[in-house]
Amino acid sequence: MLVRQFETGGDRNFAYLAADPSTRRAVLIDPSYAPDRLVDFAEQNRLETLYIFNTHSHYDHTNGNQIAMRRTGAAVLRFGIRDPQTGVTVADNAVLPLGELEIRILHTPGHTPDSICLLIGDALFTGDTLFVGKVGGTDLGAEARAEYDSLHNKILILPGHTRIFPGHDYGTSPQSTVEGERRTNPFLLQPDFKSFVDLKKNWADYKKQHGIN
Repeated sequence: MLVRQFETGGDRNFAYLAADPSTRRAVLIDPSYAPDRLVDFAEQNRLETLYIFNTHSHYDHTNGNQIAMRRTGAAVLRFGIRDPQTGVTVADNAVLPLGELEIRILHTPGHTPDSICLLIGDALFTGDTLFVGKVGGTDLGAEARAEYDSLHNKILILPGHTRIFPGHDYGTSPQSTVEGERRTNPFLLQPDFKSFVDLKKNWADYKKQHGIN
């Protein structure tokens, strides 16, 4: 599988193109701020864009939708939207074809109610649910609980070699793996939900103590 990561600006945003090299069918993920770069790459490499996905509905992940849609003719999809090509509604565990690959939807509420991760082969595009060494911003109540459950019940159960491609370049590297995050991410090392929330509450002090940007 081909995965291309793009630094697009904003708040260290990442956008992605993933493609099946055998059929040359592709998906664009969060093509914000610099959608032309993704579409140009697809055209230069003779890739057919079938879908445009947003991992959630925040502006910094959706602002390139119109340009990407106009240039590719693909539909913009996010949680709850029905894909006009396949008739599949974007929902938890839904599957859409990508050539000889498939895109599996994991509904991961927390950062937003509509947050999703996209599992394609061994690559997981996590949006603002999971970063390298960090997790998405939430309140300290229901949103945090939803995010904690999403992380533990949807992401950490995946094979350890699953590659993590986050929505922002907030960590020590631009990508990671499930096993890498399981071993090193301070939020995922917390023994229970209360400790998880306590770390969110005291994250600024924790970062200062550990020299984290």
